[in-house]
Amino acid sequence: MADSGSTTSTPTTPTLRAVTATQPPPPPISTWGHIWRTVLVVAISLVGWVQLASWQWEHARWWLFLDLGLGALALALSFWRRRRPVAVAALTALMSSISALSGGPATLALMSLATRRRLPEILPVALLSLACYSALEIVNPTTDEDGFFTGAIIVSVICITTGWGMYIGSRRELLATLRDRADSSESEQSMRLDQARQAERTRIAREMHDVLAHRISMIALHSGAMTFRTDLSADEMRVAAGIIQDNSHLALTELREVLGILRDGPGDANPDLPQPSAEDIAQLIGQARATGLRVLLTDTREAGSVSESTGRTMYRVVQEGLTNARKHAQDTTVSITLTGTPASGIAVELSNPLHLGDSRLQTPASGLGLVGLEERVELAGGTLTHEVTPARAFVLRAWLPWRTIP
Repeated sequence: MADSGSTTSTPTTPTLRAVTATQPPPPPISTWGHIWRTVLVVAISLVGWVQLASWQWEHARWWLFLDLGLGALALALSFWRRRRPVAVAALTALMSSISALSGGPATLALMSLATRRRLPEILPVALLSLACYSALEIVNPTTDEDGFFTGAIIVSVICITTGWGMYIGSRRELLATLRDRADSSESEQSMRLDQARQAERTRIAREMHDVLAHRISMIALHSGAMTFRTDLSADEMRVAAGIIQDNSHLALTELREVLGILRDGPGDANPDLPQPSAEDIAQLIGQARATGLRVLLTDTREAGSVSESTGRTMYRVVQEGLTNARKHAQDTTVSITLTGTPASGIAVELSNPLHLGDSRLQTPASGLGLVGLEERVELAGGTLTHEVTPARAFVLRAWLPWRTIP
């Protein structure tokens, strides 16, 4: 008979609940829940009253009507057991000392109180219930069992009722704690993903400086010459204007490329390291092979140089794929395929079978590397996907537009 006793306040975190053992609020009871609880309570009351009712009708009808009235009142009070658990349990227990019909509501109220798992509340009410149930058996003229046997039954019923109620309360608290932990884990993961994206975007200023400074400085130089030089010929003016126009277009193109394509650097206070490009992929694979990783490279790209930002993004895709394989599938072979033409764009694919060894040897996955890489590729104008194939292989695919060096 799953029920609860109180609507006490809940702590804001699972840790606080573990320390203070504050009970979570009881779950709401549906209409069907109220119905079956009421039917069960009435059935328990009738079982204990049906034999006594015949005697009351024949010898003490005032007791019969009193029993009916107190039973109905106890049943009504049982609907308030969550708001006033101790008071309702005590009152229904007192009623059960002279009313057999109050036994069902008193049992429900005691179980509801026990779900709170507070011994200073449970023990006094349980002892009161024991005394009241015993008093009814003493004055019950239809009782012909041995007193010791009857007392053992009463004690057993009270122990089972309180024990089951405490189990329900313990299980309810455990489920609430698990739900809180799951919600907390989801919130923390969402926060970590946001931080990973933010960490990539915080370096936009340095990337923009390195890529656009040359173009903007060229525009400033030639526009300044046209402003202050009065001895330039028409041809010189035309050449300077052409340089300004070309560099303006290139600056706009590179501005679109640079947004979100962030690089790994030692920090603002230290000089930036030379940035990798598509030509450095072979060296990256050589370094991976030197560490013992088996790598197969298939490069069928059409001859031609791509822009620094596109090459750097290609490098980062291959680097992340090799890093994941090194962390989670050291004993497998990584296949890398590079294809592309200026018309179709560049396709990068890395695949490796899933790790088949002892899972305890694998490095725990954070999931943030692919998040940052996806952000980088999308803001470069491309797409990134990853999946586990039916053949149990992890495949990482990236597509980038082919942008040539100006």
